[in-house]
Amino acid sequence: MRKLTTYILFVAACVAIGVLSGIANMPGEWYQALEKPPLNPPNWIFGPVWAALYVMIGTALAETWFDENNRNRLIVFGLQGIFNICWSPAFFGMQNPVLGLAIIVPMLFFILLFIAMSWNPNRKAALLFVPYAIWVSFATYLNLAIVLLNP
Repeated sequence: MRKLTTYILFVAACVAIGVLSGIANMPGEWYQALEKPPLNPPNWIFGPVWAALYVMIGTALAETWFDENNRNRLIVFGLQGIFNICWSPAFFGMQNPVLGLAIIVPMLFFILLFIAMSWNPNRKAALLFVPYAIWVSFATYLNLAIVLLNP
C-alpha cells in the first residue's frame, strides 16, 4: 500500500505542477502574433500531451524512488524538473523565446541523461521518459524556430 501511495502522490504532484505552470503562463496575444515554424501543432494539443507526459514523469519518479543506488538519478531527475518548471515562465511569462531556448536545451540534456542513467537499473523508468524526450526535442525545434523567425 505504501508503494501505491507513493506512485499516486508523485503522479499527482507532477500533474499539479504542470497544471499550475500552464495556468500561470497561458500563451496570449503575444504568442499568437509570433511567426510560427512549419509543423507547429494546434494549440489545443499541448494540454493533453503535457498531461500524459506528467503522468509518465511522475511514474518514472516513483519507479526511481524505490531503486537502490538512486541518488544520482534522482538528482538528474530534479535538475530536469527545475528546467521544466522554469521554461513556461521564461518563454510565455517573460515573453522571452531566447531565454526559453537557453532553458530547454539543458532540460533536454538532463532528460536524455536520465534515460541513459536509468536504462540498466530501471528500464521502465527510462522508457517512461522516452516520449518526454521526443516531445521536448520537438519543443526545442519549435522554440529555436520561433527565435529565428522572430528576431
